[in-house]
Amino acid sequence: MNTSLAYKEEYLKEELINGQVVLMSPQPSISHVKIIDNISTIFNIFLKGKTCQSFPDGVAVFLTEKDYFVPDFMVVCDPEKIKNDGIHGAPDLVVEVLSPSTAKRDRTYKKQVYEQCGVREYWLVSPNEKSVEQYLLDNDQLVLHNVYAVYPDFQLARMTEEERAEASNCQFKCSLYDDLLINLDDIFDRVK
Repeated sequence: MNTSLAYKEEYLKEELINGQVVLMSPQPSISHVKIIDNISTIFNIFLKGKTCQSFPDGVAVFLTEKDYFVPDFMVVCDPEKIKNDGIHGAPDLVVEVLSPSTAKRDRTYKKQVYEQCGVREYWLVSPNEKSVEQYLLDNDQLVLHNVYAVYPDFQLARMTEEERAEASNCQFKCSLYDDLLINLDDIFDRVK
């Protein structure tokens, strides 16, 4: 018996997307894993002793009869939604780390379902661009609030002084908390 195949089969994850079972990639990139770990660390430290809880990759969120997803990271503030088999109802924050095989679905169908179910904040994190797109729920729609990015030195050198000042602002707030300032360097720490 090939133990590596048995190991991979045992850990395959799936999602239900619009009524169809979709297998998820069993082995994300190191950058993908590192970003999730970094975001988890930020929120685990901040949420210690608070009602809200964070959940990294591997926890299912049951949203509709046709949809359950396994987001890369989420924060849930209603303890009634937390069950032994996953989260039942909309998380307050959902983070998806983009990969070539999931980016289209994360930007379209999943975003639409998260929006319809009442997710308050949604991040799309690009490992390649080292950017975070922050969407906030406004009038029942997830609207792009801002895009935050780490710019390489060669791009900064081409910018005007005003553009550089704006680009060097590598911090943003999670809308759920007034006192949580997130630094992009912390999200992309050790990400190549």
